[in-house]
Amino acid sequence: MTGEGSLEAPTRQIIDWQNPDFADPVKLDEEMRRVFDICHGCRRCFNLCDSFPTLFDLIDSSPAEDVEHLDSESFKPVVEACTLCDMCFMTKCPYVPPHPFMLDFPHLMLRHRFVEAKAGKRNKEFVQRQLAEMDRNGSLARVAAPLINWASDVRNKPMRTVIEKTTGIDARAELPKFNSRTFVSAEKQEKLTPNEAAPAFGKRKAALYATCFVNYNKPATGMAARAVLNHLGVETKVAYPGCCGMPFLEQAELSRVASNAAKVSKELVTLIDRGYDIVALTASCGLMLKMEWALIAPDNPDVRKVAEHTWDIDEYVVEVMKKDGVPHGMKPLPEGVTVHLACHARAQNMGPKAAEMLKLIPETPVDVIERCSGHGGTFGVVKPTHEVAVKVGRPVFRAANTQKRGHIVSDCPLAAQHIVAHTETGVTEPEHPIQIMARAFGLIE
Repeated sequence: MTGEGSLEAPTRQIIDWQNPDFADPVKLDEEMRRVFDICHGCRRCFNLCDSFPTLFDLIDSSPAEDVEHLDSESFKPVVEACTLCDMCFMTKCPYVPPHPFMLDFPHLMLRHRFVEAKAGKRNKEFVQRQLAEMDRNGSLARVAAPLINWASDVRNKPMRTVIEKTTGIDARAELPKFNSRTFVSAEKQEKLTPNEAAPAFGKRKAALYATCFVNYNKPATGMAARAVLNHLGVETKVAYPGCCGMPFLEQAELSRVASNAAKVSKELVTLIDRGYDIVALTASCGLMLKMEWALIAPDNPDVRKVAEHTWDIDEYVVEVMKKDGVPHGMKPLPEGVTVHLACHARAQNMGPKAAEMLKLIPETPVDVIERCSGHGGTFGVVKPTHEVAVKVGRPVFRAANTQKRGHIVSDCPLAAQHIVAHTETGVTEPEHPIQIMARAFGLIE
């Protein structure tokens, strides 16, 4: 007898993308209809993102009000509205594995994109695919970073209008800035040594997986993480063999995700064998190293080893401070912090570590927003979906405006930027939670 919903923890299944059945359009269509019928009868996810209202309206407006009579081509808007945030799987759906219904809505949307790509039906996503080339783009952009940042500034309306017309990137969307000096190069120039007076001195070594965003767009996050960990007594080094592949996952280029996983994990394993913990500096990359890689490349022993030794930066700091102790001298931040719990941090199933970490700062108000910002990578910047990203994020913007704290932070740098751009709190600079810790310790201004 099938229960109404599962009471057990959700478990992800292997993404069997090399199985011919995975790319079979007929079998995909059968699975889409099976899942959509279950979702239509449940509707618990109606307020998470635009995929579900789109799906429900689609079925409700059909002549027979059922899935069976829908044209398969009408499924595409449902698929394109999914940002792969995983919140339906992790927090709402009662029918995820191990329930017999075996629903995994985000990975079904991923499968649909994969099948379309195999059939050559995703050619119009050219801009999104180019934006996904993070290492190429970052390496080229650093050479002319000031010029690129000038051209991409939303206040530069003439240039942003040209960019919108030529690339399809919405002129209203805030775009990440590039740096001439990457995090990897900054680490080589600014040597830090562990604090010998700290309780954790000599006990831990951490390899900071730079991530493409921190390396090319926001080295300050990486420098803050190094400063905090060294202050706690942890020996650190920076590692960046390449992008984790999350941008390729969004485009369903699963072979490229597997290739990047093999390349990056091979180098990270050499550090693990030397006693280093792997610490990811953004939530999406932490999710890839801990979980997604192993679902796409389950037979790669390096991938499995990295998954077992990877920490999120907030998770790691909380672990060190609780297990080994905290150096004296942490100062209050009375202006307070609004903490957005990033979807990909929540999907790691580790608890609200960003909030837990910041609540260790004395006499500092910490407010939490536990809802998707709506950004979703390229979803938040391209013209067809930017307005949807803003719509999905409005409850988050309202909460931040109500709280009016002095800092707005998120483990997802794009989410933090999206929130700051659409709030009126006086905050102008989106931050990572680790930057707040560095400020509390007096390590940065």
